[in-house]
Amino acid sequence: MKVFEPKLFSTLKNYSKERFTTDVMAGIIVGIVAIPLAIAFGIASGVGPTEGLVTAIIAGFVISFLGGSKVQIGGPTGAFIIIVYGIIQQYGIGGLLVATIIAGILLILMGVFKLGNVIKFVPYPVIVGFTAGIAITIFSTQMNDLFGLELKNAPANFIDKWIVYFKNFSFANFWALLFGLLSILIIVFTPKISKKIPGSLIAIIVVTLLVWVLKHFGQITNIQTIGDLYNLPSGVPVPALPTLQISEGETIIDMIIKLFPSAFTIAMLGAIESLLSAMVADGVVGDKHNSNTELIAQGVANVVAPFFGGIPATGAIARTMTNINNGGRSPVAGIVHAITLVLVLLFLGKLVGYIPMACLAGVLIMVSYNMSGWRTIVALRKSPKSDFAVMLVTLILTVLLDLTVAIEIGLLMAVVIFIRRTSEATSIKIFGREIDPKQESDFVTSEEKLIIPKNVEVYEIDGPYFFGMANKFDDIMMQVGKLPKVRIIRMRKVPFIDSTGIHNLETLCQSSHRKGITVILSGVTMQVRKTLMKADFGKIIPEECICSHINIALKKAEEVLKNNE
Repeated sequence: MKVFEPKLFSTLKNYSKERFTTDVMAGIIVGIVAIPLAIAFGIASGVGPTEGLVTAIIAGFVISFLGGSKVQIGGPTGAFIIIVYGIIQQYGIGGLLVATIIAGILLILMGVFKLGNVIKFVPYPVIVGFTAGIAITIFSTQMNDLFGLELKNAPANFIDKWIVYFKNFSFANFWALLFGLLSILIIVFTPKISKKIPGSLIAIIVVTLLVWVLKHFGQITNIQTIGDLYNLPSGVPVPALPTLQISEGETIIDMIIKLFPSAFTIAMLGAIESLLSAMVADGVVGDKHNSNTELIAQGVANVVAPFFGGIPATGAIARTMTNINNGGRSPVAGIVHAITLVLVLLFLGKLVGYIPMACLAGVLIMVSYNMSGWRTIVALRKSPKSDFAVMLVTLILTVLLDLTVAIEIGLLMAVVIFIRRTSEATSIKIFGREIDPKQESDFVTSEEKLIIPKNVEVYEIDGPYFFGMANKFDDIMMQVGKLPKVRIIRMRKVPFIDSTGIHNLETLCQSSHRKGITVILSGVTMQVRKTLMKADFGKIIPEECICSHINIALKKAEEVLKNNE
């Protein structure tokens, strides 16, 4: 599979008029679904409705045009809200745009260096943990608008934020809370009536009309709308270079270095979310995406979008599934979705101002509920306790600290647990005075039991010989009483050996030689043999003492014993 092979060009080779019609209809529906989400994600991220829509347009078009999936729909997603908001608070809009461009470059490099498949190996408990943590954080950020508290500078810290909320709940706006809850109810019950029409869109239309009527005929003016807080979109912004707020004595390089950890988190999050979305889509449509092409497309989208004021974007599973469910089967649907959003921005931009903030809070609360994956968390309780612990720690750190720390600690815990499990799976067996051929899968040429000569010990390593179990041999040797004259180490079940394993084996051989013990390796696979030879292991053990199977090793042991008589 090529590194860069956009699906658009391969699907157009056998494209039909019927497919085009279906894709256009799917694209229009996805575009309509994307409107409230793009606006909500833009506002929740700390930018505005225009930036959310622009990101959905620019990134959505690029991802569909260059992507490695037939049905992936790109745009801003809830997963980025927290990290984007944090970057804006610390470095301003300019810092966010530069961090997004750096993230885009990292994504392109991931694709170019074929890291698409590696990203898929991020442990499932880590993904569940940080996704649930993001969902909880998004939920907490919407209390201000849901209750109409109108707090201007709510703390970014989760605990401090809730302390401020509890102090101000007595000032809640009844009308805001009413319309926020009404929005949630509409979103919940719309699928029971029609699965084709998105509940979030129905909620925004109904609640916006009700608020407009109350404002103009009921004299109720204390319900905040988007137009009260943000400049309304009036068209696609002209591309411009991002401006950085650089402190005195600081260079652009210093600023980039500061932004790099945040950019790396955006890149990793974007890669994981987009590839997971593409994998889910593959299972539904029976296709196989090109992960490296998808990463490159995601990277280009995140490099281009900031020049139009856009925020980070990735593959969006909800919009992708909407596309599939409405018949979209080629990237044309994604391109039509972007065109639909352009038309909304050009001709309906002013209407966005009438949308109540409480209604958007209701939309995002439902987004956070769907992101939380609480059923998956409950199911993980039946998994090994260590997996549940990784998920729980990642979740808590995401909520209380930040996403970067949570992913780092989560991955570290997962790696340590994996090493422990793998090392526990590797065992060392000591044979008695004979080897039973019936229990062997090796090249034993006789039906009779193989007798192990006196003064010869046979050990067998079962599993990878790496740093996780390097000290096991030392513990086994301590249990042996009388020292033998020959040690045969069977390695037929060792799939690989790392540098620590080689060092441990060298130390064992050298220690044995000092005690007058000859070491013979048996059943060494070609891969392990190459690794040993590359590490100049022939200087430690003669090559004739590295045998292909146990029969040869036992004959070699007998020769050594005769020569030492």
